[in-house]
Parts: sequence; structure tokens; C-alpha cells
Amino acid sequence: MSAAVTVNAGPKRGWKSLSTWIGAVIVGAAMICAIAAPLLVPHDPFAQDLAKRLQVPFWMEGTDPAHLLGTDQLGRDYLSRLIWGCRISMLIGVTVTVVSGLIGITIGVLGGFFGGRIDDAVLFAITTRLSIPVVLVALAVVGLLGTSMTLLVLTLGLLLWDRFAVVARSTTMQVRNLDFVAAAWCAGCSRFRVLSREVLPNIASHLVVVATLEIALAILLEATLSFLGLGVPPPLPSWGLMIAEAKDYMFFSPWVIVIPGVALFTLVLGINLLGDGLRDLFGARTDT
Repeated sequence: MSAAVTVNAGPKRGWKSLSTWIGAVIVGAAMICAIAAPLLVPHDPFAQDLAKRLQVPFWMEGTDPAHLLGTDQLGRDYLSRLIWGCRISMLIGVTVTVVSGLIGITIGVLGGFFGGRIDDAVLFAITTRLSIPVVLVALAVVGLLGTSMTLLVLTLGLLLWDRFAVVARSTTMQVRNLDFVAAAWCAGCSRFRVLSREVLPNIASHLVVVATLEIALAILLEATLSFLGLGVPPPLPSWGLMIAEAKDYMFFSPWVIVIPGVALFTLVLGINLLGDGLRDLFGARTDT
């Protein structure tokens, strides 16, 4: 007698997963909009025309073919402002992640590699940072020093490095005792060379996953601050600022708040789907 064994293949992961491809398409489209925004916008996103204010988008009756997504309360083309807002959101998300990544990775790698008192100082810094409420501190800083894109990036970058530090520290502690690091020490390599050539390349895959999560978080925080009037200064078309400007018209022209809200939700969802796929691809999960 022969028995048939059924093997549960489990869910598809990595690039075999549909959700990863959906996230990649969304993020890819957002990057194209961010890079080529001046070429893609059909109108000047800052040009006002009060005679054309609050025109409806293309799926509603009475639309203007020249404005596919209609216009806002000042007669500015909504599609142009949406594309330009994607450029601002991606720029802030990436630059904040770069700033926080440089701080967190440096602190985490040094603590995980050297250990001892250096690691104790790193743990104290991480614990201190985790006890600080990010949104309240960002609101206080921007409220006291004023609204500007540079200040917003620096503030968020100095507040979002903790996840990078935790992951960099733990992965560095796993790598520092492996054979190839010992071989580099025996070959007479300097500490800087060991860290830059042996340690960092072997923990980079984990840091890429963290970076995707931080980009999504930075975009959401920027939208939150802009909604409260303490983020990107007008007339720059940040999605959070567009939602804030549209809240007075949401009952009479609901699409003015739905369009940037859906765009923000879609972008953050796409980044998280792509990050989840990269986590599977780089082996952060282990199949049993």
C-alpha cells in the first residue's frame, strides 16, 4: 500500500507574492511621479483661478475635460497638486529616512560591535528616545521655530532613528563573531574596514526592510503635521495640507478630501506591502 502525502506549500512570499508586486507597482508609480512631476503636471499646481473653483472630477456630471480631477477651493488644478504632493511626500519620506538611518545605523553598529560601555550608552540612548513622544516633540519644535521643509526633515530625522539602531545593534551582535569577521581581523584589517566591508554589507538586507517602514511612517507624520498646519508651508501641495484645506468643503464637495486621502492611504499601503515582501525575500522569515 502507498500513502499519498499532502504537503502544504504555504503562502507565496517574496516576488512570488501578488501583494509584493502590488506594492512595487504603487511605489514605482509614486517614484515616477516624484521624479518627473514637472513633466507630468498638466497645469501649474500653484496657479489660481477663482472662476473655476471646486469644479468636479471626471466621474461626475459637469466636469471640465481640462481638469480631470477637478479644482480646489482656489481654482487650482487638483491633479497637478496631487502629483506635486506625491513629489513632496516621497522627498520628505526618503530624506527623513536617510537622516534617521545615518544616525541609527551608526549608533547601533558601534554598540553591537564594541559592546561594553559603548553598548550601555547606546542602550541608554535608545531607551531615552523611546520615551519621547514623537508627534508632541515635533509639534513643539515646529510650533516654536516655524514651518519649513528643512526644519520638518531635520526634526523627524532626529526623532525616528531608534528602529534603525535596534535592528543594526542586534544584527551586528550576530555577525561580529562569525568566521569571516575573524578572518578579517587575522588579515590585519582595521576596525573601519571590518565594519564597512564585513559587517555593514551583511546586515544591509535587514536595514532595507526597516527603511521601507520608516519611509511610510515619515510620510504619515508629515501628513499629520501638515494637516495641523505645522508641516509643509502653503502653497506647497502636501497631501496632508490638501486634506486640511478641504475639510471645510467635505460635506458639499467630498471629493476634495477623498482624493488626497485615498492617495495617502494607497502610497503608505504600497510601501508596507513592498517592505513585507522584501522582508520575506531577504530571509527575515524562515520557512519550516
